[in-house]
Amino acid sequence: MKFETEYLWFETQKKRELINITEKVQEIVTGSGIQEGMVLVSAMHITAGVIVNDHESGLWQDMDEWVEQLAPFRSDYRHHRTGETNGDAHLKSLLVHHQVILPVTGGKLDLGPWQQVFYFEFDGKRRKRLIIKVMGE
Repeated sequence: MKFETEYLWFETQKKRELINITEKVQEIVTGSGIQEGMVLVSAMHITAGVIVNDHESGLWQDMDEWVEQLAPFRSDYRHHRTGETNGDAHLKSLLVHHQVILPVTGGKLDLGPWQQVFYFEFDGKRRKRLIIKVMGE
């Protein structure tokens, strides 16, 4: 079995941002030479997530509103007692999870017809990274 590991770095312009990384993940899969296997895509920060969903702007707005409704910014989170002000971002990341595992078939991401891979940032404006690990033959 072969393995390929690469990192992507992000420094978003907004506090919350959704970034389509499908093409970059595919480039890494292609560069690995792996034809059959899987790829792990994982946010390496506890205030970001990785999701698979449709590439449609109305849906992105719905997702952004949904996470904000379920984990709104508030000044009274206990986490803020540490000096941080991102308690809501920690909760938002729990809603979407921090990683996905995707199939690789014939050297390509084996996604459904509308599926795309996104990095979902909840506490941006600072440098963060994501790991992409391709595994297979």
